[in-house]
Amino acid sequence: MKLYFSPGACSMASHLVLLETGLPFTLAAVDLRTKTTAGGADYLAINPKGQVPALELKDGIVLTEGPAIMQFLADLKPEANLAPANGTLERYQLASLLNFISAEIHKNFSSLFDRDAGDGVHARARAALAQRFAYLDHVLADQDFLTGATFTIADAYLYTILNWAGAVNVDLADFNRLHAYVTRVGMRPPVQQVLRAEGLLK
Repeated sequence: MKLYFSPGACSMASHLVLLETGLPFTLAAVDLRTKTTAGGADYLAINPKGQVPALELKDGIVLTEGPAIMQFLADLKPEANLAPANGTLERYQLASLLNFISAEIHKNFSSLFDRDAGDGVHARARAALAQRFAYLDHVLADQDFLTGATFTIADAYLYTILNWAGAVNVDLADFNRLHAYVTRVGMRPPVQQVLRAEGLLK
């Protein structure tokens, strides 16, 4: 398998899940501005959406969208316990979390990276994030990870997005449990490995 990624982007979650599973893979960096790979290939010919991540499988099929990729990888290595079994209520609860992170956390952070968005857009995004952080802080009151005691693909996704906080001056200090969660997840060896591999940690 080959993962197309951009350092520090949301593709980092899929990169992390690959490391957590121990599945063999290669990496291909993508310049999202020029839509070319580090090897000079036209990325739009690989993924017409032009975004990362994209996962190229052995048969040439390319899977896109982080939540789909992470679930696919978790199902390839069920013994890694990164997602509940398909068909269980717990799996649908995980899907609910992935959707929440995508629509409510990822999307609002993306607004803060948009330099052309006005101050009003940024203010609304920050206010929305504060509300979502308060909810997550409550979820983490009596558990180490989003679904309980076990690290899942939802944690890989949330950690990746929260890792953007410093870049857009979002402070998690008022959300003690969420702040502790980011620190706790960040100490996992695969997380340290992915941060070094993407040039985010020396």
